Amino acid sequence: MSIVQIAKKVGVSPSTVSRVLNNPNYRCSSEELRKAIWQTAIEMNYTPNEAAKRLKQGKGLERQKTYYINVLLTHTDELAMDPFFRELLDCVETEVHSRFCVLSKVWVNSLFSDDAACDKANLSKVVAEMYGETEGKADALIIIGRCNGRALSFWRRKYRSVVSINRNPTDGAVDEITCDGSKVARMAVEYLIGLGHTKIAYVGECRGEARYRGFVAAMESHGLSVNPDYVFDRQRAWIEADVLVRLMMSMEESPTGIYCANDITAVGLLWALTNLRGQFYRPSVIASDDIEEGQRTKPMLTTVRLFKEDMSRHAMYLLLDRLQGGHEGVIRMDVQPQIVERGSTAPVEAGGWFQYER
Repeated sequence: MSIVQIAKKVGVSPSTVSRVLNNPNYRCSSEELRKAIWQTAIEMNYTPNEAAKRLKQGKGLERQKTYYINVLLTHTDELAMDPFFRELLDCVETEVHSRFCVLSKVWVNSLFSDDAACDKANLSKVVAEMYGETEGKADALIIIGRCNGRALSFWRRKYRSVVSINRNPTDGAVDEITCDGSKVARMAVEYLIGLGHTKIAYVGECRGEARYRGFVAAMESHGLSVNPDYVFDRQRAWIEADVLVRLMMSMEESPTGIYCANDITAVGLLWALTNLRGQFYRPSVIASDDIEEGQRTKPMLTTVRLFKEDMSRHAMYLLLDRLQGGHEGVIRMDVQPQIVERGSTAPVEAGGWFQYER
């Protein structure tokens, strides 16, 4: 698969495709175009990589073993990709390139994050068929997102090194880089509490979700009860943001603060709130991830930053260290998150973020 073919399908020049795929810092003319190029590249199994070019040319790798790296994205699919995972994949690709490894395969498969679906599936067969697609170019696997425990065991049998990058820790089955979801949620909720909010809603998945556990723990540690009416258990809440906002507005006592489990949900809620012309409901909204779109909302989104570059860098370190015999035991690294204060939150006595609107 070539850059020319991708360019033809998207309807742009090959030079634009090359810049987007090979330079993560390149500013495309529009976010939609950048997404379209990356989406097409994934669908067409194109994996840009300097090491691959050098292998073809027989240059520069004589003294260094070249490893073939595969990537599996879970908890998402090609039609509704969470921007956090898209940005994290960009960072992983950059790290693979910088270590002169070959990114030989990228899968996007939400089956592996769905425990119920995994219970019904023949995971051994699914994993074997996917692994067969690598045609032997498979030294190590990076899993981005939550992965079913039984599925992890099958992936471990195929690869010499498997590393998970995730918001939620696994059961210690493989090396992993995490930004503890429970800690992230506690930071966000405690930030709202520090602004005087006590009527706080949660929007996101609940079952088996560390961020929901962190939300509950933060509320309880401050002597606040969790109002069941304020818990919106949704997998893709951004799709129904307008409905959720109207539900909150219809309550006798609407929440004054909202913690969204991910940024894309919060972005959806902020747009819905802004578009409610004549309706003056402006709760404080905070989320976690720190995706680019959070800086384009009005007001800009307050969030808990997950350091994607650091997570990717440490993942590659663990992956290569195991391949090279550096460690045998399972290692977990937890990257500390950080609050990023912007305009979507305000003290409860301010009555909302009207003063931040432009």
